[in-house]
Amino acid sequence: MKRIFLPLAAAAVMLLFGFTKPLPVQAEQGRVIVPDSSVERPGDAGVRMHTNLLIYQSDDVTHDNAPGLNWETPASMGCVYGITGPKGINPCAIGTSKVNPIGGGGAIALVDAYDNPDAATDLSTFSSWWGLPAADFTKVYAQGTKPGNNPGGWSLEEALDIEWAHAMSPDAKIILVEATTTSTTDLLPAEKVAASMVAADGGGEISNSWSGSEFSGETSDDSEYFNTTGVVYFAAAGDNGGVGYPSTSPNVISAGGTRINRTNGDFTSEVVWNDSAGETGGGPSKYEALPSYQIGIVSGTKRGTPDFSFNASPYSGVAIYDTDGGYNWTAVGGSSLSSPALAGIVNAAGHFYRSTATEQAVLYGNHGNAGVFRDITSGSCKGYTAGKGWDFCSGLGSNQTLVGK
Repeated sequence: MKRIFLPLAAAAVMLLFGFTKPLPVQAEQGRVIVPDSSVERPGDAGVRMHTNLLIYQSDDVTHDNAPGLNWETPASMGCVYGITGPKGINPCAIGTSKVNPIGGGGAIALVDAYDNPDAATDLSTFSSWWGLPAADFTKVYAQGTKPGNNPGGWSLEEALDIEWAHAMSPDAKIILVEATTTSTTDLLPAEKVAASMVAADGGGEISNSWSGSEFSGETSDDSEYFNTTGVVYFAAAGDNGGVGYPSTSPNVISAGGTRINRTNGDFTSEVVWNDSAGETGGGPSKYEALPSYQIGIVSGTKRGTPDFSFNASPYSGVAIYDTDGGYNWTAVGGSSLSSPALAGIVNAAGHFYRSTATEQAVLYGNHGNAGVFRDITSGSCKGYTAGKGWDFCSGLGSNQTLVGK
């Protein structure tokens, strides 16, 4: 077993505050690792997909045996996004935020590539550590046979996906659907497997933390793979600015990224994610027409992304547990986090029976409603600037309470 060594400053914080006053998250100390699975290569558009995952390793606390002092938790994120406890009382500090999200139902399916052999035990470890209920978890192979393994990349992605969908909606059934490869000929058919299982469990959500550059044939895939009644589809908006598919599909909720800022551990603000690690995806699609739910809100004639957002900067990263890649406890970010977390939030709101179209109508019907969305007005992404109301960097903003509850 590896031992954990704390620098003197971090040890002093632990002794003095007992985890209640964590080190500032927003200080860009430590390093960010881009796994190979998150790299898009020439010729991938329309052929292969990549994760939107970034790994954060702190200079303050090693990542081997326990979550670091400055990692976001299910309770701290539940507090920031208004799904736990009364608002305005708790500063949502990491460590002092003790109330976990509750509720949920139906199912949340996470579609990924390759196999994580430790998915079930890692989810159990994550849940036990944070005091979450044990997950109702199922893993299936989309193509019928066990895929190969991709440790430190897609395995880490799968751990993130199932753990944070469960963290935001602890009572939902969690289904991990593993495609054989990152090819669209494997990943897209896996959507149908996932949709069939979600529908059979009474409806719910499907999260896709992967994406790729847009391609001219994508519009034909919208109705083929993202169009099941009772299923609300989510996809990561991307980590390098710009747009990607399937996030640009009008049949999918595009999950953008923000950054949480803290002072002495207390939540102070939320801004567009754009720092030295990366930036949220966002902008107009090249090929998808403006959907009805964005008319009068989004300028232009093309589908705008993202729809709404969640913490994604690895510098304000969340804790996950993954043994397959050898990381064990580590902090991660990227819009790979936004997608399953937002799927969990919508699930916890009780929207098991809806399609993406009806869910989007609820989301955009609350445009400008400060009781539902926190308007993100600070920051920029790939030539766009956040401002009042919907924008190409944060969409409608971030969650202030259970959407449409």
